[in-house]
Amino acid sequence: MISVQNLSFSHSSRLIFDDVSFSIMDNAKVGLIGPNGAGKSTLLKILCKMEVPNAGKIEVIGSVGVVPQEVKHDPVMEGCNTIREYLNPEHSKHDFELHKMISGVELSDISLEDSPAALSGGQKTRLALARALLSEPDILLLDEPTNFLDYEGKKWVMGFLANYPKTLILISHDLELLDKHIDKILFVDAHLGKIEEYKGNYTEALEQREEREALLKKQVSLEQRNISRLEESAKKVGVRQRVILQRRVSRLKEKLPDLPPEVRAINFKLPDPANVGGLPLRAVNISKSYGDKKVLDGINLSIERGECVALIGPNGVGKSTFIKILMGLLSPDTGEVQRDYQLKVGYYSQEFENLDFRKTLLQTAMESGGVSEAVARPVLARFLFPASKVGQEIGTLSGGEKTRLSIALLLLSDYNLLILDEPTTYLDVMSQSIILQVLKDYKGAVLIVSHTEDFISELKPSRALILPENYFDIWSEDLLERVSQI
Repeated sequence: MISVQNLSFSHSSRLIFDDVSFSIMDNAKVGLIGPNGAGKSTLLKILCKMEVPNAGKIEVIGSVGVVPQEVKHDPVMEGCNTIREYLNPEHSKHDFELHKMISGVELSDISLEDSPAALSGGQKTRLALARALLSEPDILLLDEPTNFLDYEGKKWVMGFLANYPKTLILISHDLELLDKHIDKILFVDAHLGKIEEYKGNYTEALEQREEREALLKKQVSLEQRNISRLEESAKKVGVRQRVILQRRVSRLKEKLPDLPPEVRAINFKLPDPANVGGLPLRAVNISKSYGDKKVLDGINLSIERGECVALIGPNGVGKSTFIKILMGLLSPDTGEVQRDYQLKVGYYSQEFENLDFRKTLLQTAMESGGVSEAVARPVLARFLFPASKVGQEIGTLSGGEKTRLSIALLLLSDYNLLILDEPTTYLDVMSQSIILQVLKDYKGAVLIVSHTEDFISELKPSRALILPENYFDIWSEDLLERVSQI
């Protein structure tokens, strides 16, 4: 059981939680949702005592297991000589149970004798998830557990969590997971620093929130009209009555609630892509091997001006390698990449290597796009970065916020081709919706890799390349089913 009473927490000068109270009963299945950067991951850290609140009483009864959004440096993992030692420190499981678990999280190609320190960041995160699932704590805290998993891995994890016999608190942008296996929603309101409780799954909670927001918007609109009428009346009366009316208007404005950022309609115009020929990029017979392992074999791809193409397939089939070859970062063993001389490529990857974490959001946006503050601010606002946030250093942002910022920076420039490698990995549902709408409005070409089926379906690419089959054809919904069977 978890009981939180009057919790307050600040990070630097920013208030994250303000007098928050909620409770979670034994064996509950809870979805923790809200915009990226609202404090969801921070709340998990507070519950497992990795962060100390400024005020409030927190009671957690039972053993707690936590898996963060991404594992890079885990002293426990790095202190283990083998994966078997990390997964099964108490020697309570048989090897076949360990193999079943690591296979479920798509680590079947590693040995129990391997050193966990040698794994990549994504593999370490999946290994930490396997360890937590094997240990079955009374309270399991998971921050985006289906990140870094392909379709089959997601389905396996969903099936496991659906039957988890104890308390589960889950941060996820996977709608299927939040709708099928959750019976309570905690919504983190970043605007007010509060947490709202809803019975039911994500869709039911969203409907209740939308009703509330529509009512709030209507109330604000009525109050604004009332204020406007009073201001007009003040222009037509004497000095004494005008002073009285102006004071009344000031009081009403002070009480007027701010609309949350997600309710406001913020519009901006994307820059037109730079001129380019009808076939900006073409890959012919691309092959690539690493030692004896052939990663790509005779891959062909063409992208027409303004076209959206999806690159899909399970993990480990060479999608990222192919993208690096298209970008000119790797050389193929055979074949060639033909680029239009006017081609300007904007590239997004999950590593955020192009961001200077010491600079502020506003400074970065202005420098990256070569635009004025007046141009940069509305774009940042459209990507859910209000005026109070644009002065923060990038290093203070969450993974989802860095993703939103990276894509905003791409769209501030006049690239005529965007290559996006898993842009939805860290994004909450609201952020996905914003990115999706912006990409739909983009006039340049897009090559996108994503394991988020709903996102690809909504984006409606014109064609898709499936790896490892090297099948390149017109897009259809059947292709996703085909990929899941590879």
